[in-house]
Formats: sequence, structure tokens, C-alpha cells
Amino acid sequence: MTHVATLIAYPNGLGEDALIRARAALPRAGDPQWLDPGIAADIAFTPDEGIDQRAVTDELRETLSGKTIDIVVQPMAHRRKLLLVADMDSTMIGQECIDELADLVGLKALVSGITERAMRGEIAFEPALRERVALLKGLPVTVVDEVIENRITLMPGAKLLVNTMRKHGAHACLVSGGFSLFTQVVGDMIGFDENHANTLLVEHGKLTGFVEEPVLGREAKLDTLLELARHLQLPLQRTLAVGDGANDLGMIERAGLGVAYHAKPAVAAAADARIDHGDLTALLYLQGYKREEFVEEWITEP
Repeated sequence: MTHVATLIAYPNGLGEDALIRARAALPRAGDPQWLDPGIAADIAFTPDEGIDQRAVTDELRETLSGKTIDIVVQPMAHRRKLLLVADMDSTMIGQECIDELADLVGLKALVSGITERAMRGEIAFEPALRERVALLKGLPVTVVDEVIENRITLMPGAKLLVNTMRKHGAHACLVSGGFSLFTQVVGDMIGFDENHANTLLVEHGKLTGFVEEPVLGREAKLDTLLELARHLQLPLQRTLAVGDGANDLGMIERAGLGVAYHAKPAVAAAADARIDHGDLTALLYLQGYKREEFVEEWITEP
């Protein structure tokens, strides 16, 4: 078998009937193998040469239409990844940090509207970020701690994803068009090896309304993926990138496995793999991990 289709039903409900129908739609398919009974399963198959993975995926989605099942088709080779590069806002956490900061000055509706347009790719990310940061001028920097404490929640499965991959030898990098004041804390909370983000400029304990240049956006995220792969001497086939917005598309399109996670429509349409229903543990199932292999906490030995 050269390829695998992974089916994930969230939070439960992947039945034998769905697996039988999916197997019948695949060429030279083997028996389904459970990764997590009732939730996730693999079906290995051997397609004709020149497989169109999206076409196969679309056919499976049509076969199982009406069911909340995520479906990803990929080669079996290099399935387990050794580098994870992940977006933060609305991917590893459930919020957009800049929107939460804006709420403290009564501007959340305005700022979140700009954020949404930027994430959909309707406006350029960098000027949109500068525009939003300008509206935060004068906020005491201490409000960041307040937002993290009271408003930020980790996305379900975030710690399981990062720590399971790290236990199995992967390097994990959190890369965000948001701010280092958040990524440093969130990265530690989840278990990332490193983090990269924009720097909010502060004077006399207050935000100046400016961000340090150059702004970390789409190209910088892609560069981080490529530079880390080179540094770790990994082929891109062994890399995984995940995000939800337009500024994540560069790294999603170049990674060995690029996943649009509960993404904006244009991002989901452009990505080879997408998760619309499941939580972040779906990215472990896509790598062939079984539920009993998941790891909640992982601390590298000194």
C-alpha cells in the first residue's frame, strides 16, 4: 500500500458503515485499521500512478456527505513528522490575542473586523497589524498578563499534539503574527521548544502603538519553516505546519503535511489537508499515532 486515507469523527461516531463505504470508494484498499475505536481509522490503499489526492479526498467526502467526518489522504512514506510549526491565535489557543487587548479599550468590534478580513486574505496582513496595534496605544503592558490569565484558553488537544510529537523526536515551534508577550507564555504552557512572534514596543510601562519592524507575517512564517528544516537537516516531507489564516498559507503549502485547522474558507480551499470538525489530536491521527500513544506532558531529559 502506498497511500492512506484517515477518517476522524469528532467527538465520536465513526461507524463500521462509514468505513465500509469509504473502503469501497478507494482503489485496492486494505481493511480499515482503528487508531481510536469509534473516532479515527486508517484505510491504506494503492492508487493508479499520478494520483490526485484532492480528487480522492473530495470523492470520499461526497461518499460520506452529511457526516461530520474529517478526511485526509496522503502518502504512507514519511508520515510521522519531525518538525511541527504551528500558528497560535485560533489554532493553538481559542482566541485572537489582539482582539482581546482591544476589548479592554472598547474597540474589540473594530479590531476583530480588521483581524477577520486579514485572516481571510482580503487585506494585507502587515499594514492591518500596524493599524490594529496603533489603536492599543496607551494600554499598560500589564494588561497582557490579565488577558492571559482570564481570557486565553488552550485549544483542545494542543498539549497532546505537541508533547506526543516531542516524545517521538520532533521539534516544535510556535510561530505567530501576534505578539511575543503571548507566545512566550503560551509556548511554555503547551510545551513548545521555541516561539517566534512580533514585538510590541513599550515605553514607561505602556504600549506605544507601534510594533517592532519588520512585521512577522506570511513570508516570515514560511521562512521559519524552511530555516528550521535546514537547521535540523530534515527534508520538507518530514515537516508539519498548521494554521487557520491567510498568513499561514505559505508554510501550509510548503510543509510535507500542511493542515488548515478550522480555517477561513480561502485557506481551507487551498490546503491539501484540512480539519473542519476535530480537535488538534486529529493531527496525531494523521501521522498514524494511536490513542494509547498520546502524551500529555513531555519534558526533555537534561
